[in-house]
Amino acid sequence: MTTAPWRDPALPADARVADLLSRMTLEEKAAQLYGVWVGAATDGDGVAPLQHEMAAEHDWDELLTLGLGQLTRSFGTAPVDPALGARALARAQRRIAAAGRFGIPAVAHEECLAGFTAWRATAYPVPLAWGASFDPELVEEMGRRIGRDLRAAGVHQGLAPVLDVVRDPRWGRVEETIGEDPYLVGTVGTAYVRGLESAGVVATLKHFAGYASSAGARNLAPVRAGAREFADVTLPPFEMALREGGARSVMAAYTETDGVPVSADPRLLTGVLRDEWGFTGTVVADYFGIGFLRSLHRVAADDAEAAGLALAAGIDVELPTVRCYGPPLVAAVREGRVPESLVDRAARRVLLQKCELGLLDEDWRPEPEGPLDLDSAANRAVARRLAEESVVLLDNPGGLLPLASATRIAVVGPRAADALAVLGCYSFPSHVLTHHPEVPLGVEIPTVLQALRAEFPDAKVTYAEGCGVSDPDTGGFAEAVARAAEADVCVAVLGDRAGLFGRGTSGEGCDVADLRLPGVQAELLDALVATGVPVVLVLLTGRPYALGGPHGRLGAVVQAFFPGEEGGPAVAGVLSGRVNPSGRLPVSVPRLPGGQPWTYLQPPLGLASDVSSLDPTPLYPFGHGRSYTTFAWEDFHGPAAEIPTDGSYDVSVTVRNTGDRAGAEVVQLYLHDPVASVTRPDVRLIGYRRVALSPGESRRLTFRFHADLSSFTDRAGARVVEPGALELRLAASSTDVRHTARLRLTGPVRVVGGERRLRCDVEVARGTD
Repeated sequence: MTTAPWRDPALPADARVADLLSRMTLEEKAAQLYGVWVGAATDGDGVAPLQHEMAAEHDWDELLTLGLGQLTRSFGTAPVDPALGARALARAQRRIAAAGRFGIPAVAHEECLAGFTAWRATAYPVPLAWGASFDPELVEEMGRRIGRDLRAAGVHQGLAPVLDVVRDPRWGRVEETIGEDPYLVGTVGTAYVRGLESAGVVATLKHFAGYASSAGARNLAPVRAGAREFADVTLPPFEMALREGGARSVMAAYTETDGVPVSADPRLLTGVLRDEWGFTGTVVADYFGIGFLRSLHRVAADDAEAAGLALAAGIDVELPTVRCYGPPLVAAVREGRVPESLVDRAARRVLLQKCELGLLDEDWRPEPEGPLDLDSAANRAVARRLAEESVVLLDNPGGLLPLASATRIAVVGPRAADALAVLGCYSFPSHVLTHHPEVPLGVEIPTVLQALRAEFPDAKVTYAEGCGVSDPDTGGFAEAVARAAEADVCVAVLGDRAGLFGRGTSGEGCDVADLRLPGVQAELLDALVATGVPVVLVLLTGRPYALGGPHGRLGAVVQAFFPGEEGGPAVAGVLSGRVNPSGRLPVSVPRLPGGQPWTYLQPPLGLASDVSSLDPTPLYPFGHGRSYTTFAWEDFHGPAAEIPTDGSYDVSVTVRNTGDRAGAEVVQLYLHDPVASVTRPDVRLIGYRRVALSPGESRRLTFRFHADLSSFTDRAGARVVEPGALELRLAASSTDVRHTARLRLTGPVRVVGGERRLRCDVEVARGTD
C-alpha cells in the first residue's frame, strides 16, 4: 500500500499540506475553517455573547462527511467527569476521522484563562493576580501545568491568554487582564504562552486588538483609541507574545476601531500581524464574531458577505460553530463573490497547524494515556504559591497585621463564607456550575472564613454576612456590627461576585458606572469602622475599587484579585503572618469612585493640575505593595552618561532585607522622557525583578537598559528612538522612586522594527551579606 504524500511525516509540512489541498473539494476545504459546538445551550443563559440568538442546530452526520476544523469546548460547556469526557472526545474524534474521505480529526479547543475550564480542574488565580505577582517564571510553570492537563484530556488549543491592557477599570473584563501596563502584560503574558506551548498546546492570544479600550468601559462597544495609543499601548504585548513566546494562534476582537470592525480589518489581521510581525499561525474568530459583521456591525448584508470580509481580512477559522463559513461561503465562492484563493489560504494555515499537532499522521491516536487528574497536588501547590505571591498589602499604618494568634476575630462580609468569592468568571464553577446548582464544585475551595478558622485555631472566630454582594438590603448590618463590637479585631471580607453578562459584578459583560464597592458594602464598612474596633479590610475583587472614603480609618487593607481555589488559605496566611505579602498592584487603586477613568500611563495633561478641580491621582499607585519586613536599596550605580541611540547602559543596586522576616521585594525600572516629539507618559515601566531575601540577605540587581526600550511612535507613524535626555528611575512603585540615572541619547533618530529589544534583561548576583 502506497502512502499518500500528505500522510508522510518525512516530508516537509508545506509539501504535505499542498498535496492534501490539491485533493480536496471546495466543500472539504471550507469544512476545515469552522468548528462545531455540540450541545450548545440555546436558552439565553449561555457562556458567549448572544449565544441563544447565534447558535443553530446542525446535522452532525451530514457535516462530518466533509471533515471538520474544530470541536468547541467539549469540557467547558457542561459538567462532565474529566475521564469520561476525555473518552467521549476520543470517540467523537474517531467518528470525525471515519466520516470524511481523508480521516482528518478536528482541533479540540477549550478556555484556559484561569486553568482548564473543566469540572474538577484546578481553578488558578485570574490573570490580574498573575500581574500582581510580578513573577513570570511562576506564571510560566502554571501555564505548563495547564497545558499538560489540556493535552492529557485530548485538547489541542487553549483560548488564552488575554493580552488586553486595562484602559478603564470600570470595564467588566479587567479581571481577565494582567494589568494597566503593556510591559507587565507583555512579559507575564509571554511567560504563560511559553508554558502552554511547551506542553504542545496552541496558545491563542486575545483579544486582538483594542478590545479593552472600548468607549465608556462597555463590553463590545466602539473603540476610540488613537493610532499612537494603539501602537504603543495596545499592540506591544501581542508582539512580544508572538516574537518571544511563540504563540501559534490569535483571536480577533469583537470591537471596531474608527469605524472598521477588527474581523473585517486586513490592515490589522494581515498587515500588522503577518506582514510586519511575520506571524504564520491561525487567526480564529471570537465566538460568533464573523456573524456579528452582519448583525451588530452592519457592514455585511448577509452571512456570505460577512464570510468574504472576514476571510479577506485574515480570519482563518469561524468559532464556535458553523454559520458563515459553511454553505453561505461555498455558495459565494461558486457565484464568484468570494475568491476560492482565500479559502485555500485559510485552509492551508489550518492544515499546517494540524500537521504540527500530528493530526495528519497515520499513527495518530485520540485515546488518553493513563489516569486523568486535573487537580493534582502539584497543581494545587502552584495555585497556592501564585495566590500567596499575588496578595497585595495596600496599607498597614499601625502595624495591626499580622494578627496575634490568640484573639477574638469577627469575620464579616458577603465574600467571607462563599467558595466562589475567590474565583473569576472564567473559572469553571463560576462560568458553568452556576447553571447546575445540583452539581458539587468538583474541587476543594476553602472559604476565607474556613481558612481563618484553620489559621487561628486558638482564636474565637465569629461570623456574620452583613449584606449581599450587590443587594440594597441593610437588614444584616445589626448582627454584623454586634459581632464586630464583641471582637478584638474585625476582618471585613468584601468584593465582587464573578459572572457573565450582568449576572455578576465583575466579568464579561459586567461593566459598572463607577468604582464604588457593589451594593451597600461601603455602608457596611462604615458601620463596622464606627464600632471603634480595628477593621482589616480584605478585598476579593476583579477590579480596583475607590478606597478614598474609608482611607485613614482602617487598621489594614489587603487586596486579592480572585486568587483561585487556594486563595482563602493565602489570604489567611497573610493575615497571620505565615505568608509575608509580596504582591504589587498591576492596576492603580483610585481615591474617588468616578475613576476619571485613569491609568498611570498619563502624559502631563493627564496628571493633576491647578486648571481642573478633579484630581485623578490614585490613592495607591501602580506597582505599590507593602511587606512585613524592610528592604534597603544600597550601592546604587548609575552615573550620568551619554550613549548612542542604538546603545545600552547598565544600572545596578543592591537590595538588602533589613528586617527580621524573609520576604520578597519587587524592584521596578521606569523610564521618564522629559522632551519628545510627541507627548509621552510621565513614567512607564520598562523592567522589573522580583527577588526573595532572607533576613540580612542581599542581592545585586543589574538592569541592562537598551535604547530600544525608549522607542515610541512618532508623528509620521514610525517607531523611533530619538536622541535627547532620559531618566531611568529605580522604584518600589510608579511613584516611590529610590534612585535615578540620567542619560543622554546621542546621534540620529533611529527607526526600529521587529529586530528591536522588547525587554530589559536583569542580572541577579549575590550581594555582600
